[in-house]
Formats: sequence, structure tokens, C-alpha cells
Amino acid sequence: MEAYLGIDVGSVTTKLAVLDKNDKLVTHIYLLTQGKPIEMVQQGLKQIKQQLPKDVNLRSVATTGSARYLAGVIVGADLVKNEITSHAVAALQYNPEAQTIIEIGGQDSKIIIVRDGIVTDFGMNTVCAAGTGSFLDHQALRLNMTIEEFAKRALDSDTPVRIAGRCTVFAESDMIHKQQMGHRTEDILYGLCQALVRNYLNNVGLGKEIKPPIVFQGGVAFNQAIVKALQEELNTEIIVPLHHEVMGAIGAALLAHERIADNNNGSKFKGFGVSEVKYHTSSFICKACPNQCEIAQISLNGQVLARWGGRCDIWERDPSSQKL
Repeated sequence: MEAYLGIDVGSVTTKLAVLDKNDKLVTHIYLLTQGKPIEMVQQGLKQIKQQLPKDVNLRSVATTGSARYLAGVIVGADLVKNEITSHAVAALQYNPEAQTIIEIGGQDSKIIIVRDGIVTDFGMNTVCAAGTGSFLDHQALRLNMTIEEFAKRALDSDTPVRIAGRCTVFAESDMIHKQQMGHRTEDILYGLCQALVRNYLNNVGLGKEIKPPIVFQGGVAFNQAIVKALQEELNTEIIVPLHHEVMGAIGAALLAHERIADNNNGSKFKGFGVSEVKYHTSSFICKACPNQCEIAQISLNGQVLARWGGRCDIWERDPSSQKL
């Protein structure tokens, strides 16, 4: 069986997806990263191996996500692609007419503007939690309920309360104030969903021409209350793909397949055995210029395999030829 593997390693979740030669999804894995990207990539490889037939031939592997370089070194990736490209490729595979792609993850969020099948603009939020999944997770934890219960109860709201959602700190204090005023919990919960949507559109979506069809991807798309709030705010249908939570990994796998079509030079994939290898990660401050970037590095048996994280590529060349 000929197959292609995509790995998407984010700050909150790690996703793996395998496509066959016809770009059909064979299997996928969705794991919590838990601050341990190396271990989760290795665990994902173990699990994905068990779900694939023994005669599978992984012809190409690609990584994406915030830890894409790290994952790429571990597995021996043939391609390392950014999240914008991966999510756009996956969205257009299933919805070729899509003009706007909304992606909200645990720690960051993105908007991708597509015209005639080509990405023409995008925006990202990686610094403010108020427009991401962690915003809702934090409030659910404070209210002593699961995020699933949060979403379900938010949909029962009749008269949602307006919550100041520009910042998580303000939102929490405003939520406490609304509770003290005696508002129903359901109305406060849906008010929080509306606050997240407003924050997303006012920050990530600011100045963007948001046209339908609109595709909503990422783990937060599980939350039907957010889907409803987006539909009300944008006054149009929001399309949630079947496998919205692993679309980054699917996009990476599609790009891996495309690479083989363009350049059939074989794969650098190290095999499923890398799930047993013990890697070491560390970092240091580069003093080559006033930027003083923090450079991350990964080592095996004392030998540096790769370095990344700087504003320039000085440390991303062959590590064996570099001296600290």
C-alpha cells in the first residue's frame, strides 16, 4: 500500500494523518502535546503504525505546525511547511470553492483569504489568548465544567450576556461581575463564545475581506456554540469539514504526495523505529548580532542534529560545520 504521512505539531495538540495514493484519508491520530512534542510525535508514530497494514510503503512525509522543524528532524521529513500553506491546501481539497478559511487552535488562530484557489492574504494571532481555544478552556475550568459541557450549555442560551472579550483578564472579571448580577450561566457561556468570535474578527480578521464560502478548521470547531456565534456575527453559513481537527496534518500529507509527483527521489523518512530513540533538546542565546535570538537545538548521543529559531538562517545550515 502506497501512503503519505502528514504531521502537525502544535502547542496544544499533535496530529498525524495518512493518505493513500488517491489522497483518501486512511487513518489519523489526535493527541494532546502536553508540552512534550518529541514524545507525542513518537507516540503518534507508534499508534499510527498499529493502524496501518504491514505492507504499507510511506513514500513521503511532511511536517507542519509550530514545532514543524523539531518534528521534521525527528522523523526525517521530506518537506517542512508552514501552517498557512498546509491548512489552505487541505481546505481546498475538500472545499475547492472556499474563499475564507478560519482556523482556531488552542494557542493561536489564523485567517486565510483565498481567491480562485490561490492564497492572497492571511493573518495570524500568536500572542493573545482571547481569540484562541485556551480562552474557553480557562473559563470552563474556572466554572468547574468540561469544555464539552461548556459548549452544550452555551447553546441553551436565550439572552446571551455581552462579555468584554478583548483580553482574558478583563473577560474573567466581567464574567464574575455578570455572575454576581444574577445572569444565567448559559447566557454567560454563550456571551463568552461571542466574545471570542469578536476578538478573533477584530484582531486576526481586521482589514480582511471575509467572503463565503467560509471553512472553519481547528480543534475549536468541535464547539458548536462557536460555530453558531460565527454564523451570527458573519451572517452566513460556516462550513465545518468532517476532519476539521486534523486538517493541518492532512494538508501536510497532500503536500508530501505532491512532492513525490514533482520529484521522485525517494523519502528521507527514518522509519517507525524513531519512536524508540531518546533525543535531547536544549537552547542557547546567539550573540552574532544585537537581536540575541534564542536558538533551539536537538541532539542524539551528543551530536547536534539541527538548530532553529533565529531571525536569520545562520544556525539552520549543516550543524556539523558550526561552532558555538
